[in-house]
Amino acid sequence: MADSDFPGWHGTTIIGVKKGGEVVVAGDGQVSLGQTVIKGTARKVRRLSPGGHDVVAGFAGSTADAFTLLERLEAKLEATPGQLQRACVELAKDWRTDKYLQKLEAMLIVTDGADLFVITGAGDVLEPEHDVAAIGSGGNYALAAARALIDGPDDAETIARRAMAIASDICVYTNGNLTVEKIGG
Repeated sequence: MADSDFPGWHGTTIIGVKKGGEVVVAGDGQVSLGQTVIKGTARKVRRLSPGGHDVVAGFAGSTADAFTLLERLEAKLEATPGQLQRACVELAKDWRTDKYLQKLEAMLIVTDGADLFVITGAGDVLEPEHDVAAIGSGGNYALAAARALIDGPDDAETIARRAMAIASDICVYTNGNLTVEKIGG
């Protein structure tokens, strides 16, 4: 399907960077409706603590759909404590096979500080190469910037912030109002 079939896809940038024993997930704060900025300070990166295990998740796409997926992920994590990959695979299976969930228009980046995954509605649970993942309308810009910076001296948070700054300069659906969550290290 074309991007125009999914109007919720345009409106955010989320990046996950894994380096030096820590993972940082950062997201911008812009919420757009068509060509209008509705809000500039949204929190699209959340810390979940199911069963006492810290997980950080960032979402791109429709907000209501993303919250539905975050609730489902939290339930999967409670059922499989400390097993992020298993919980992600179970969520992706449900997302792909459940008629209600199939209609959800969002993507997630999740981490427990050890693993970093992208979860899509196509049933994918992707572990990124080069320890960098990005989603959303400015995701490719942030991904390219972070990949260029990953082998340098900067830590994960600095790389994520610099990559997001580059994405916000290029993508009109991304702003510089960041929510940053760090885990591990």
